[in-house]
Amino acid sequence: MPECQNCGAFVTADYARVFTPNGVEKPRVCPQCEDKIRDGADVRKARSTRRG
Repeated sequence: MPECQNCGAFVTADYARVFTPNGVEKPRVCPQCEDKIRDGADVRKARSTRRG
């Protein structure tokens, strides 16, 4: 099962397929990561609190 590289949370195979580059099985960040967000091809620290 795919899991987030940042926090280790479970992610669905569909999430991993959509939000990871080809050939990468684990996303760098996921919706459970409160301190990191995707920024284009990079991952950066969140500038504000994420609300869920």
